[in-house]
Order: sequence, then structure tokens, then C-alpha cells
Amino acid sequence: QVQLVESGGGLVQAGGSLRLSCAASGRTFSRYAMGWFRQAPGKEREFVGGINWSGESTTYADSVKGRFAISRDNAKNTVYLQVNSLKVEDTGVYYCAAEKSMFGMGNVPSRYDYWGQGTQVTVSS
Repeated sequence: QVQLVESGGGLVQAGGSLRLSCAASGRTFSRYAMGWFRQAPGKEREFVGGINWSGESTTYADSVKGRFAISRDNAKNTVYLQVNSLKVEDTGVYYCAAEKSMFGMGNVPSRYDYWGQGTQVTVSS
């Protein structure tokens, strides 16, 4: 069992940056690939990016490539999402998720086994 807690969201102007964190419980964090998703009001949850167990491999949705970066610190049981050059359309609740696969980085919610409660990111124009 893995419990995930996101933090770092907030209100930011367009063009600004935030660093989201996702702290995981348990001693097996390094066995999980991790993903970030987001959900805007009235829309489906969408994939933002993923990272493999070691942090050496990442993948991103086209809409955030070059602006967002995922990293992880297995010693701290934490995965990060650095969000830069924010746009109004980046607004939503951001969720981290753990996949029972060291290399997975799946881009659909059904691939993931554990979810955090989410952190709100609001980008104003």
C-alpha cells in the first residue's frame, strides 16, 4: 500500500512557475513508476507526465513538453513536478499517482494503482 500526498499548488499569474511535490509513504517507493495527471472542471483527467523508478526516464504530454519537468528523490520518497511558463489552460487539480511497475509511466489513469488527493493550480491571465 502506498499513500500519496501532494502539495505546492496555488494561484499564479500566467507565465509564472510552481513546484509541486508528492510525498509517498512506505518503504517501496522506488519500485513504482510515478505519474502526474490533472483535471480541469468539466473535463476528464489527463496525463501530464511520468517518471520511471530511477528517475532516468521521463515522458510528457505534448501540451506541457518544454515547460514541465518531473523528477524524484527516492531517498525522500518524493516526486516533483516543476511547472514553468504557466498558461490559463494549465488550471486544474494536479494529482500524482503510483504504478506497480518500475518502468511503466503509463499515460492513462487505469494504469495507476494509487492516487493522491490532488493539489489545486489556478493560473490567472
